[in-house]
Amino acid sequence: MRIDIITVFPEMFEGPFSHSIVKRAIAKQLAEIHLHNLRDFTSDKHKKVDDYAFSGGAGMVMMIEPIAKAIDFLKSQRDYDEIIYTSPDGELLDQPMANSMSMLENIIILCGHYKGIDERIREHYITKEISIGNYVLTGGELAAAVIADSLIRLIPGVLGNETSALSDSYQNGLVSPPVYTRPREFNGWMVPGILLSGNDRLIAEWKHQQSLKRTQERRPERYNDLVDED
Repeated sequence: MRIDIITVFPEMFEGPFSHSIVKRAIAKQLAEIHLHNLRDFTSDKHKKVDDYAFSGGAGMVMMIEPIAKAIDFLKSQRDYDEIIYTSPDGELLDQPMANSMSMLENIIILCGHYKGIDERIREHYITKEISIGNYVLTGGELAAAVIADSLIRLIPGVLGNETSALSDSYQNGLVSPPVYTRPREFNGWMVPGILLSGNDRLIAEWKHQQSLKRTQERRPERYNDLVDED
């Protein structure tokens, strides 16, 4: 998978992509991440990429020309499966979306900023708009890093244990059950005996029931959707 990120602040990605699973995926050549500074595509001598909105109003708007130039440049190099814009009013990122998108080969992520981007970019270039939550960030860089991480970890060979991602929260629509490790007893707090029984069938049933319980308690809207499907 190749991810090209168009951003005003490429330095913000140095931390998220230089450690842990994403770093290993890049080292294994299972994923590529390329950062493109939007200011490199502006014709303004001061490297300006934003301007006032027509009709007035507070806040600046990212200009159409540098964004169009950046996307056109990338599209001249290869075909892209999705051109994503990070926006608080986009489709909410969830695990099924990440699962589906992890099978794509080439993706562009445009990081939003200021009051947003010229609407013509959304109309003529963007193929998918994604939000990571119902709140507003200073810019789309953190959202782009979240999106990239959620996709890359699902690529076969990235995680040490190929089944690890399959047991993550939301893979089956449920929140993950509680997990425990050594020691069996700490401060009088015991690991549930069922997990030490060695009975795979009973352990699986216990985990499923715990997932149902946690989903009902912590994500009632998701639990209700699952009940309605049944």
